Amino acid sequence: MARGDGRPVRADAAGGGRIGAAAAEVRACLASAAHRRGRDGRHHPGARPRRGRTAAGPADRTGRGPIGGAVNETPGTEETSAPVVERRLHPVTPLRRAWAPVAVGAGWAFHDPDGAYRRVSDLAAETVLLAGGALVLVASLYGFLTWWFTHFSVTDTELRIRTGLLFRRTAHIRLDRLQAVDLNQPLLARFLGVTKLKMDVIGADKKDELAYLSEPDARALRAELLARAAGFAPEHAREVGEAPAAVLLHVPPNMLAMSLVLSGGMWAWAITGITVPVVLWFLTESLPLVIGTGLPLLGAAGASSVGRFIKEYDWTVGASQDGLRLDHGLLDKAHETVPPGRVQTVHIVEPLLWRRRGWVRIELDVAGSSNDVLVPVAPRAVAEAVIERILPGVVVPSELSRPPSSARWCVPLWWRGYGLAVTETVFAARHGRLRRKLSLVPHAKVQSVRLVQGPWMRRHKVADVHVETGANTSVAARLRPSAEASDLLESQAERSRTGRRAAGPDRWMSQAGA
Repeated sequence: MARGDGRPVRADAAGGGRIGAAAAEVRACLASAAHRRGRDGRHHPGARPRRGRTAAGPADRTGRGPIGGAVNETPGTEETSAPVVERRLHPVTPLRRAWAPVAVGAGWAFHDPDGAYRRVSDLAAETVLLAGGALVLVASLYGFLTWWFTHFSVTDTELRIRTGLLFRRTAHIRLDRLQAVDLNQPLLARFLGVTKLKMDVIGADKKDELAYLSEPDARALRAELLARAAGFAPEHAREVGEAPAAVLLHVPPNMLAMSLVLSGGMWAWAITGITVPVVLWFLTESLPLVIGTGLPLLGAAGASSVGRFIKEYDWTVGASQDGLRLDHGLLDKAHETVPPGRVQTVHIVEPLLWRRRGWVRIELDVAGSSNDVLVPVAPRAVAEAVIERILPGVVVPSELSRPPSSARWCVPLWWRGYGLAVTETVFAARHGRLRRKLSLVPHAKVQSVRLVQGPWMRRHKVADVHVETGANTSVAARLRPSAEASDLLESQAERSRTGRRAAGPDRWMSQAGA
């Protein structure tokens, strides 16, 4: 089907935007979009493009060039890729870059406030005004030049970001290594109508970013990068557009606020921030020491309560063919993507005061990504339904086996908080009594298995079994009987090998993954 201007429209976009929160309706919508015929669905990406050639189109097309054309229009001729066009960031970007010289001056004044005050007071008013004008001029020139020498371009296989005023730097981001493409709008950027584009790349320590782009350009570029990473041909990537998302979960603000009040971390930081400065005052009567100690503690209490509320406000989880989408933020708006194929571990966190209400928090370990929260707070049944979307076929075990009674000599009091369950799909281990955490590791994501047993544990015939994942994290089944631990070591290694052979590819935006 086509728009009025003749460009193709995604079939799943033609069916409407939001479908509702019911998981059954979401599955029906995605299933119907996946089984449409012809041009109405999002096709399998097909062959990957080679350098210098255009990628082969989907199998249901009659040709590899324009739709309906011949496979080779002229014998002996080869298709050439489109020329690479370099683009600049939004013209408001120099305002962001201009803060660097001002920050240097502010840092000098903060480092030596008395010396800075004496030097400024010794100068005449005209000199101060001239120095201030020169600083503004230098900052503006620096911001303009850094913007002028920053370019980006999208080729058939990579995103290139070229920066540097004196020392040039070119970042080559392979599209098939993209982990997620997120949109972030700080408060001031929202008023200016610009957006920051952040990219998670496998193997990179930090996110590459393009700051800033206009909001329509940022969304269009994000959709193009996702389509390119999914394997769509360059000439069709811009026409694909952004896949619509069906809402799976929305966290009401009152539930989020109540969950923070019932969290023990906020109260622990608040009590510590009040009692420690009081004790220090009675012991030392040093006001600088009290202020220097109390402010960081009160700041930590604020970050664990007010800061989390501002960041996790209006949290919405949506399902699309590009992965699960997370929209949240009160002041700074964030639009993130969780690639299900890269999720290594899912953690179900259950604080003590949440249990009567049946609330849980879902955290993630994602290979190569910094997205670590899936659901800040939700009823357990709703959260488990969301887990099934990122780990298809996984059922959260309801019963776990506890360690033997001899384990109390190794970990007094807390040994009852440990548990283990191994199903056909996941390795599930729990720890904690006041703040329970159940970790689910799919067998296909286990990289290695090891058994740990110290002399005291060997005396009481218990051992720990650790599984390592691709996100450089470890999940431990603690205090298992020695015979069970040895059997678990061998059986888990076999389950991991079998799971990796049976698992699909980690391409998280392909039709099969959708």
